[in-house]
Amino acid sequence: MDGLIDTIRQLRAVPHAPWRAQVRRVAVILTSSRSGSTLFKAVLARHPGIASLDGEAEPFLALSGDGFGYDPACTSDAIARLRNPDALADEIFDSLTVPEGGMAPLPELKARWRKRLLLQFPALFAQPLAFAQMERALDEALLPSQGADAPGEHELQHAVLGAVFWREPWRRDYYDGGRGPGERRPFNEAAKIEEPPFVSPAMRARHFTEDDAASKVLLFKTPSDAYRHGFYEQLFPHAQVRYVHLVRSVAACVNGLIDGWLSPLGFHAHDMQKHGVTLAIHGYSEQCEGGQRWWKFDLPPNWRSFINAPLEEVCLNQWLSCHRHIVDSGVAALPVRFESFLSDPAGVLERTCEWLGLPPMPQPPELPVTMATEAPAPGRWRKRSSQLLPLARRAEVADMMHALGYGAAPEQWQ
Repeated sequence: MDGLIDTIRQLRAVPHAPWRAQVRRVAVILTSSRSGSTLFKAVLARHPGIASLDGEAEPFLALSGDGFGYDPACTSDAIARLRNPDALADEIFDSLTVPEGGMAPLPELKARWRKRLLLQFPALFAQPLAFAQMERALDEALLPSQGADAPGEHELQHAVLGAVFWREPWRRDYYDGGRGPGERRPFNEAAKIEEPPFVSPAMRARHFTEDDAASKVLLFKTPSDAYRHGFYEQLFPHAQVRYVHLVRSVAACVNGLIDGWLSPLGFHAHDMQKHGVTLAIHGYSEQCEGGQRWWKFDLPPNWRSFINAPLEEVCLNQWLSCHRHIVDSGVAALPVRFESFLSDPAGVLERTCEWLGLPPMPQPPELPVTMATEAPAPGRWRKRSSQLLPLARRAEVADMMHALGYGAAPEQWQ
């Protein structure tokens, strides 16, 4: 894997950007997996005062040699100390965009797609022939982006994926938004850096610049940040880091986690067999292809206690672990309930912008569907109520729900 990582670094050719000390404002969404953070971040990132990544910063940890599987000091997703903050910052600065302007220039679009595809299918595109074919496909598919009658962003993204994967259209199934033919082949790549469902690069946004380092709020979210107290303070030592604690009911989160663990298409976070671990998670490992190999979502510090546990216990522990670490860290954070965001997005965004020192959003928010395993619906967790309600009645769970601002009556949970 080290040799492949080196090859991907060389092909991505990310320049050094010595701007860490110039960053003045950072916003971090702390949350548990399946709490709606992708949607919340996507809407907040439309603010013109914010710079954000297309996805999460997790893939860049592999490229900088930080985190589980790359830094021997990291035995879970927790990171106490960054080994290579300059290299990590270079990757982040190169991938940040600002929601301004129209379609990005053709060379910039091609670079964004090339660098993103190398994270998604590294073993494939590290091969010289496949890399050359990918480059030609990008030239062909992105050319219409520069015309007066250029297609819309989603249409153009679909065209790019169609051109790149015309020989293997099933690979498009691994992209957020269901862009493939629906074959639903279980994800079985020899190596991956980005976790599926894969994101497509923003195309109607401009590249982050040195001037933005001091003037924009850099927005980040990944559930694993719950275990990384002080991470962004190390990365941006002169920045004010403000936190938002996004919460969702235990029933909705655990239900979403179970759906994700059982999905053949996404959320493959860690290949545990590369660490000498064979998973025996009941309800997952014995019924899902790759179920003995792939750990999904965040990897809590106590994960080894759950490699032989029932799937619902694994998922409950992920919800509990994230929020325990956030609460125990003592960081000052704006509490946001995802259910409140869905019912009053404008009001929640106004409070969030005020907390971050930003003016209100200039346009009313629209809520896209992101990273969904099935069509969103209120109370979707009730399909597993017989499995989930006994978990929710446990004292430690009820205490955490109370701490997060939820009542004890399941009828009130969405």
